[in-house]
Amino acid sequence: MNQATLLSSSACYSGAEGSTTWEGRVVKDSSRFNEYLRDIVSPRVVDSDSSFASTLLGLATTGMETEFVGRLLNEIPEPESWEIGEALAECLLRDDADREVHWPWNTVRDRRTPRASLAGADLVGFQREGDAVLLLFGEVKTSTDKNTPPSVMNGGSGMAWQLERSATQLDVQRALLQWLYARCGSPLHRQLYEKAVNRYLSSQGTDLLMVGVLIRDTSPSEFDLRARGRELAATVPAPTRIELIAWYLPVQIAKWPEVLQM
Repeated sequence: MNQATLLSSSACYSGAEGSTTWEGRVVKDSSRFNEYLRDIVSPRVVDSDSSFASTLLGLATTGMETEFVGRLLNEIPEPESWEIGEALAECLLRDDADREVHWPWNTVRDRRTPRASLAGADLVGFQREGDAVLLLFGEVKTSTDKNTPPSVMNGGSGMAWQLERSATQLDVQRALLQWLYARCGSPLHRQLYEKAVNRYLSSQGTDLLMVGVLIRDTSPSEFDLRARGRELAATVPAPTRIELIAWYLPVQIAKWPEVLQM
């Protein structure tokens, strides 16, 4: 990736307990953030697939059909803020210079209706660490809530509960492994899958990397993550690792769909 497209950020707090870590990162340059949304995140939000478009256009045999295909391809609903947040989280993790993250599949392709929220983990992929490969499962929450922590961190639909569920329940893990298996078609992704699953099986389902990403347009506060991090450290022991990351961004979340159209 061109270094100019990377999003510059700085750490504003961090903490650790047991096998759980948490960190806040703040982005100050609004122009660079808007550029990142438009150039890097937008293609993942709408899943720009040139082969799909070219195939449809190739099947059109008349001028009227070609015109209709053009209108069909342009029928893309304005994305919701949570959709942009999930795509942003994937891009930030993938572009992190301290990580090597692989997403074999864009989950947008699995939606059969616009703006559908799919069941299961928001983040499903791999993190390579030297010769080792870890299964990476995670959750993304996008919140404008002024409270600290925001409500999306708490309760039965909150990030902490969802991460604990994916880290400890075999039925959830089985579903994620099966979903991932069907989408690792390339030789690279199949190799990553086999290495990560071998590690997972040898640990009897505990050697996992769980990542929670909180997307905010508020002032940084360690209270957003600290209590949930400590709770997860007590309920999800090693070798499972849990990493909580809060991103504090300079452009209001409500304006993100507008930025994507610029």
